[in-house]
Amino acid sequence: MAGVLFVNPRSGSDEPTPAQLEAAARARGLDVHVLRPDDDLVELARSADAEALGMAGGDGSLGAVAAVAIERDLPFVVVPYGTRNHFARDLGLDRDDPIAALDGFTGRERRVDVGRADDRLFLNNVSLGLYARLVHRRERHRRRREALARLRAFGILLRHPRALRASVDGEPIGARILLVANNAYTLRLLELGEREQLDGGQLHLYASSGPFRGGGWEEHCAERFTVDVDRHRLRAAVDGEPALLETPTEFRIEPLALRVLVPAEAEA
Repeated sequence: MAGVLFVNPRSGSDEPTPAQLEAAARARGLDVHVLRPDDDLVELARSADAEALGMAGGDGSLGAVAAVAIERDLPFVVVPYGTRNHFARDLGLDRDDPIAALDGFTGRERRVDVGRADDRLFLNNVSLGLYARLVHRRERHRRRREALARLRAFGILLRHPRALRASVDGEPIGARILLVANNAYTLRLLELGEREQLDGGQLHLYASSGPFRGGGWEEHCAERFTVDVDRHRLRAAVDGEPALLETPTEFRIEPLALRVLVPAEAEA
């Protein structure tokens, strides 16, 4: 299958190097485009002459190319090359072996759900409240050491424990963390766990008073949610990337919308 692989060299992975990953992809007969700072990834994916689109990057980069793959009805190949790689993990890929993930171009196809926040696609989740504030602050401190920026952000959030005042489908809700997820997560104290399936056809909305308050998670599931706040824009983290959403925001699931190619040996 004629495939194109886009590589984000700034996604956060150090090994293999972008040059090593590019060489391995070209050895498999793939066209490779290593992104430059001024490249428009979406337009490159839309214009690519390919039977399959692949992305080597973090979850944010993956979502951009996945959206184009749906537009063009092309299969999509995930190459984990970011910091956390949650989507790759839940597909059953080895997050520590991006070169092995290149075998997806000759692998088997499966269909998975995607979520939408209005028109914006998300593969994993959209966070509102405390975590979204943390992500936006991290973005402002990107040029500093990331660990220091994270510690500073946590300190500020702990000193200002404001809840997000919102409504979900017209019902008021107050939570430090509000999370809308593409299928169900196992939720842990300080992090998200795995998803057992990516084709359940349901959004899961989680609300919590926050991990630092000892509160539990309140969970709802549906095919759609409408979230509103008392301002026109809402800070959010879409697949871990900072975003501003217009309010009210409609979240919806698109069942089996994305064709994904995975290596034959990937876990089901």
